[in-house]
Amino acid sequence: MPIRVLLVEDSPVAVVILRRILDASPQIEVVGVAYTGVEALDLIPTVQPDVICTDLHMPQMDGFEFTVQVMSRYPRPILVISASVQEEDTHHVFRLLEAGAVDIFPKPLAGLTGDDQDFSRILIDKIQVLSGIKVFKKKQRLPSPPRQRAIAYPSGFAADGYPKFKILVVGTSTGGPPALQVLFSQLPTDFPIPVICVQHICLGFLQGFIDWLSGSCQLPIQIAQLGASPLPGHIYFPPEDHHLELDHKGQFLCLKSPSVDGHRPSVTVTFQSVAEVYGRKTIGILLTGMGRDGADGMQAIAQAGGFTIAQDEDTSIVFGMPKEAIKLGAVQQILPIQAIAPTLLALFPQRSFIR
Repeated sequence: MPIRVLLVEDSPVAVVILRRILDASPQIEVVGVAYTGVEALDLIPTVQPDVICTDLHMPQMDGFEFTVQVMSRYPRPILVISASVQEEDTHHVFRLLEAGAVDIFPKPLAGLTGDDQDFSRILIDKIQVLSGIKVFKKKQRLPSPPRQRAIAYPSGFAADGYPKFKILVVGTSTGGPPALQVLFSQLPTDFPIPVICVQHICLGFLQGFIDWLSGSCQLPIQIAQLGASPLPGHIYFPPEDHHLELDHKGQFLCLKSPSVDGHRPSVTVTFQSVAEVYGRKTIGILLTGMGRDGADGMQAIAQAGGFTIAQDEDTSIVFGMPKEAIKLGAVQQILPIQAIAPTLLALFPQRSFIR
């Protein structure tokens, strides 16, 4: 059965081009086109799409309000296809993810032409991935984790003898923004170690993502600078289209070396570099995401004696990256997203954190 797609786009020209791209794929059937969110809401019960592709700026009802309405009335995987990559518009795009949209895909800055093979291929790939997401958890109220959790330390270590952790690395992809919002919003202002995070994200969206995430996080968030040393209680992201590593002094290296597992920045590249510098004093966390980037990096952390956590399947939008790390035997704890931060804080039993 082909994947049933509903296009929601106010530009007739964009509709023609997007439809031509999708109609060329035997795996996809465009079952409806709507030029406003209001029109799309009326269509959903009739056409029963598997995936909805929507623009951000539309008359009558914008992409954000449309997403809110869809997720409360007809939950479906939503892919935001938008050219809004400048200034405050990116904040609105990430509000769509907060409301329940699954992923973002930017229109080419030069405009849609239908001749961009990379755009066509990636769009079709994203729709195929989203079509496999049958159950949405975004609108479910996640239960509160218990205050005290038993922590499974790596074999050979007792809790009171475990090395003092020096750094936290986090990797994620599809579904990552809302997962990171849950995780980072629970970290206190005096979190005692640096945090390095790799999120697969389209070019032009990084600063908007950081600005959006900062609105719910107590820790300062910034883009890593070449030669700087990571500071405790700060969250760092790689510069766009750069791998992020540490040199032998523990200072940032921002490199344009080849992609790994199809990604630059790559989670695995960062994880392996941090494991080499910090060894068993590393905490690694792998969250929701498509593919296997980060799995080998988690294995490097585990083999160095570090502590590793993967997000569980029930709270992952896409269980690809965590699943691959678990298959390698590189994960010591598998936790729902809302339980990861309390587990992290329990690794510092001598600290009395400021809330």
